Amino acid sequence: QVQLVESGGGSQQAGESLRLSCSTSGFTKIAGRTYCLAWFRQAPGKEREGLASIQYDGVTTYDASVKDRFTIAEDIAENSWYLQMNNLKPEDAATYYCAADTRACRLDKAPVQGDFRYWGQGTQVTVSS
Repeated sequence: QVQLVESGGGSQQAGESLRLSCSTSGFTKIAGRTYCLAWFRQAPGKEREGLASIQYDGVTTYDASVKDRFTIAEDIAENSWYLQMNNLKPEDAATYYCAADTRACRLDKAPVQGDFRYWGQGTQVTVSS
């Protein structure tokens, strides 16, 4: 059974930073050599949007809205991946989700929700101006 658990959410002032973590149990056992790890977020009343992905060979993709401020990294040997968020803005406030799947990431765009079978429960991020 694959489980993903996000942590690191909280309340920050605009301009500050936050690091989210995703810990998994079970995924590394099924991932093999090919996998894609990602972060999404969903604000109230809005659709879930893909922010960043990283695949097995370290190649990353980002949504344009976060490309210069957020960084995705992974340490799959430690069953974890991360989202470093710098220069937070009030519009970054949302519930953040990590996701994973046992296939390569699509590299032509930010991650797409339908490409991922495994999801965490989400962690809340609040940003005040």
